[in-house]
Amino acid sequence: MTTEEPVVIPQSRPLLAWVLLCALALVWGSSFILIKRSLGIFPPEQVAAGRLVFALLFFSPFLVRQSQQSDIRVMVRHRWVALLASAIIGFVIPAFLFAEAGAHLNSSLAGALNSLSPLFTLILGAVFFGQALRLKQVAGILLGLAGSLLLVFFSATGSFQINGYALLIVLATICYGLNTNLIGRYLSHLPALVSTAWLFAFAGPIALLTLAPTDFFNRVVDAHSSWSLWALVTLGVFGSGLMSIFFNRVMQLASPLFAASVTYLIPIVALMWGVLDGETIYLIQFAGMGVCLIGIWLVNKS
Repeated sequence: MTTEEPVVIPQSRPLLAWVLLCALALVWGSSFILIKRSLGIFPPEQVAAGRLVFALLFFSPFLVRQSQQSDIRVMVRHRWVALLASAIIGFVIPAFLFAEAGAHLNSSLAGALNSLSPLFTLILGAVFFGQALRLKQVAGILLGLAGSLLLVFFSATGSFQINGYALLIVLATICYGLNTNLIGRYLSHLPALVSTAWLFAFAGPIALLTLAPTDFFNRVVDAHSSWSLWALVTLGVFGSGLMSIFFNRVMQLASPLFAASVTYLIPIVALMWGVLDGETIYLIQFAGMGVCLIGIWLVNKS
């Protein structure tokens, strides 16, 4: 038996992985300004439900094809409870929380708080799923939470007070963290496109039921809603639909850690959109964003 260590040859990231990563950062970082634009015509609950319905429409051709394959039908039938739970926790609830918060927060601030998702993934994984934490990860979690506190306890004017709408986004990232662990435990053995498509197969009808008693469809055909409608369609088709496929492809081409680096880029894109849109960002909020990003860097570095 030999005791020699295996030689590890570093592999460069494929160009396609970098292209897809940049696309992810651009679209997901733009989601917050798109929510803001959608709210110009549609109320928060319609923005939340509408993006899920448009995502369902995007995945409909995949669902039709997959429904014709007996092995996929069996997989979905055996895991429908996990798919339903993941759809509600990871998509339906966060969509409504982000839409409500987006009506009251700067899009750049929402983008910064969204970066807490990997921290809550680790925390909930350790507390409820028995995953071990390293010291650097604990330090990163504490830094990330400290940064989020700066953002939560300072209002949009930069004064000290509890920002309840920022708490809504923190709650949404907790949902994301729980959902990531649920997928890892119960759905990770499903093909990525299958699990993603069927998550929206469960989330979409729930959203459609919430839209049915509203005037959503009247607003859709209203000529004055064209820009808000296109923002909402982009949120659903690109933000929730196509980018989910891109993210899974980046993990296949490179690694989950490389794909997770989009977490650093999303707040930067969101901040750029906020500045271009004339949003005022205060020094204390820049500090909170910076502390959050350092915490995420420590977590991923571990």
